[in-house]
Amino acid sequence: MEVETPACSAAAVTDPALDSLATLFTGPGAPSGKPLYLHTSPEFAMKRLLAAGSGPIYQICKVFRDGEAGRYHNPEFTLLEWYRPDYNHHQLMNEVSELVRYVVAKPLSETRLSYQELFQSYLGIDPENASPESLRGYAIEREIAGADRLRITDCDTWLDLLLTHCIEPQMGPGMLLVYDYPASQASLARIRPGTVPLAERFELYLDGVELANGFHELADAREQRRRFQQDLEKRQQQNRPAPPLDERFLAALDAGLPDCSGVALGIDRLLMCIAGARHIDQVLCFPISRA
Repeated sequence: MEVETPACSAAAVTDPALDSLATLFTGPGAPSGKPLYLHTSPEFAMKRLLAAGSGPIYQICKVFRDGEAGRYHNPEFTLLEWYRPDYNHHQLMNEVSELVRYVVAKPLSETRLSYQELFQSYLGIDPENASPESLRGYAIEREIAGADRLRITDCDTWLDLLLTHCIEPQMGPGMLLVYDYPASQASLARIRPGTVPLAERFELYLDGVELANGFHELADAREQRRRFQQDLEKRQQQNRPAPPLDERFLAALDAGLPDCSGVALGIDRLLMCIAGARHIDQVLCFPISRA
């Protein structure tokens, strides 16, 4: 079922990697003005619908992210997001692959690698056993500009730097699905226990361009609140604003989110791949430079 959720909310995403655009509503009930945040994704509202019994749902909408503009980024862009009750992340990966093949309408090779296999295959690094010091050494060895001066003390930031600077440029044509991320990168995904706990999360790359991010969705309200608080602590350490938590979303989780998986896919980047465009501005009528 197609749904439509609000673009503005009284709460905002806490993810340290994202910043929300904000506006001020002045009117009945808010004579002095009430801050509203433009959504970076319709995820929280869509999960409230799932908790209310909507069943499988999808939405195509504009989303907004502050501080993002460049070859693959525009602060306003189009997202396709959908959720499948009773799917795990591998079943949803199959559906994402099928959809992209249908839209691209040409033969595509497909590779699936775990996050660990990705780093081992491309860089000979085992991300599960690496230290920040060893990853700094890898970054310097691979001549990432300024790596020797970066004050990074955690593995995840170094791994992300190596992924974007060293692995993504090596990705060839076709689809690459990466799954089972480190538990520390779970975001809103479930964590599968084991000798090394792993986040049931995946990302899709098409021709080396990141297109989609999907989760076997976390349904534990207490754990989600803990992750939000952890995010806010990181934002405080970075001297960045701490947005209000989405208590309605947390209440929906507490009421009961069905076992489900969900994914967000960037429409503009998919169009770039189909059109052979080198810059996102080439598939937007009004990019930020001409808004």
